[in-house]
Amino acid sequence: MFSWRSSMAGLGTGCCYPLTAGYARVIAPASGHWTAVRIASFNILHGRSLDDGRVDVDRLAEAVRTLDADVLGLQEVDRDQPRSLHADLTAVAAEAMGAVDHQFVAALSGTPGGTWMAATGEEQPGSASYGVALLSRYPVISWRVVRLPPLRASVPLWSAQTNRPFVARDEPRVAVAAVLEGPSGQMTVCNTHLSFIPGWNAAQLRRLVRSLEGTREPLVLMGDLNMQQRQAVRTSGLTSIAAAPTFPAHRPTRQLDHVLVRGPVRATGPAEAVPMPLSDHRALVVPCATG
Repeated sequence: MFSWRSSMAGLGTGCCYPLTAGYARVIAPASGHWTAVRIASFNILHGRSLDDGRVDVDRLAEAVRTLDADVLGLQEVDRDQPRSLHADLTAVAAEAMGAVDHQFVAALSGTPGGTWMAATGEEQPGSASYGVALLSRYPVISWRVVRLPPLRASVPLWSAQTNRPFVARDEPRVAVAAVLEGPSGQMTVCNTHLSFIPGWNAAQLRRLVRSLEGTREPLVLMGDLNMQQRQAVRTSGLTSIAAAPTFPAHRPTRQLDHVLVRGPVRATGPAEAVPMPLSDHRALVVPCATG
């Protein structure tokens, strides 16, 4: 079982965090009061554009500004990686959106595709890493990390790009969650990027949802789940409030990115898969109301 710890503390492995004493009580909003919140999830492909193959931090910043999200989940995020100019992409996005709190959590330490290992949360400052990030315009009360181990065996899969089979090796995954002091009271938001291996991503999603049992509601779980909407809803037991194809970016035919909820939160308008000047995914944005 996982528990929360204060936003004042650093993030470790996510195995067992003490509950922050001052925040055990759920703050309930006034009856019938709903407040607008704009939520977005975006797999940024470490900031790389498919048009020119470059990472441009100014382009990333402008893309984040255009989303105008109150709460933003990012996947495939680099920190101190040579391929992304040794930039802290989370910090770039946080400044662009005006986030008051943000947290990057590494899934991998080292260089993806090269020499890397599973991150533990104990990496030294300045070490190359890759993972997910959660950013918020609302203050964060506490953070949680849930580490999702990879499938140990290699798996034969079919590539739609090459129309050939290949042997896939999985990699560690991670989720970062926060209790926010939202406009209508406390709410829980979680961001993750699950395995691309069918079946194993469903096992990871079930594990993640179990780890969030008992958390403050409303609960929002977002990210690149590497599965379609129907499976995401069936596996998680949560409700989808954002339906729009997000992948591949140039002509999306599949929705791999999702916003799932439980409790008093609802969409106030249609979700939008926003084409961006970077990544192979579109950003998924949905206007919501919490109450």
